[in-house]
Amino acid sequence: MSPRINRAIELLAQDQPIYYMGGHTGHILTYEQGIDDAGTWADYINVGMEHGAFNMAGLDAYMAGLVDGGPTRSGHRTPTVIVEAPVEGTSGEIVRYNAWQFRQILARGVHGILLCQAESADAVRSFVEACRYPINRIGVGEGLGQGTRGVGSEPSAAPVWGVDRDGYLRVADPWPLNPDGELLLGVKIESAAAIPHIEEILSVPGLGFAEMGPGDLSLSLGYFHVPRPFPLEIQEIRHRVRAACIANGIAFLESSGPDDVIINIDNGARIIAGHREDTAQIGRAHTRRTMQV
Repeated sequence: MSPRINRAIELLAQDQPIYYMGGHTGHILTYEQGIDDAGTWADYINVGMEHGAFNMAGLDAYMAGLVDGGPTRSGHRTPTVIVEAPVEGTSGEIVRYNAWQFRQILARGVHGILLCQAESADAVRSFVEACRYPINRIGVGEGLGQGTRGVGSEPSAAPVWGVDRDGYLRVADPWPLNPDGELLLGVKIESAAAIPHIEEILSVPGLGFAEMGPGDLSLSLGYFHVPRPFPLEIQEIRHRVRAACIANGIAFLESSGPDDVIINIDNGARIIAGHREDTAQIGRAHTRRTMQV
């Protein structure tokens, strides 16, 4: 078996790009689908609850199916699962009021959360703190306050990860802030309000990845559809997000297809959206990846 629980983190720690499947809505959350998805070609599964149903019973069943359908060919108990949370990251206050969402999601045994509409460093700080147990102290007083996640979810989450209660408390912490952490926390920069704060947002300790969300960002800037190619104002925002990710040692998420995945990897992308297995095959061959999926 692999030394890590979270396959996505294991690959990112090797500077290998990772590839995901799953959209913003419509992912089937059943036990049977979990069994089927345990053999996915993707490195992680994105579960969209920003626009999809906030279905905790379904997520419970799905995670159980992933466990029973595993282990993966790479030797991990399950594929990594990251959930897009419904709450908007527009302010610290709003995030704190809605931190129950993170507790519910993490209690199902998932491996990460994506905060959408991140617009302030305070919102992102509150997000990271809400996903941490107070016993984990790395970064506290150095850009972060004490974690606020309460006990009570270990009986449901720890068995999914295949660890005991104390082991779960130790490793259910964000990577790379905690080198031994198995949680992957990310944010989307996707509104005009976030633009003045990009660098500040992405310097918050505890983040593992970030992306520019072109759909919502385009609407926020007055475009009815995502303009292709990107106009200069969107290109500049993308460059700033990528540069801030690289400067802070976190993964930059980029949409890619078979025709541009290599150039995007060479330009710094480490999480590849696109939901296509052929894109992943091309990218993995380019980086000489050896880990199976």
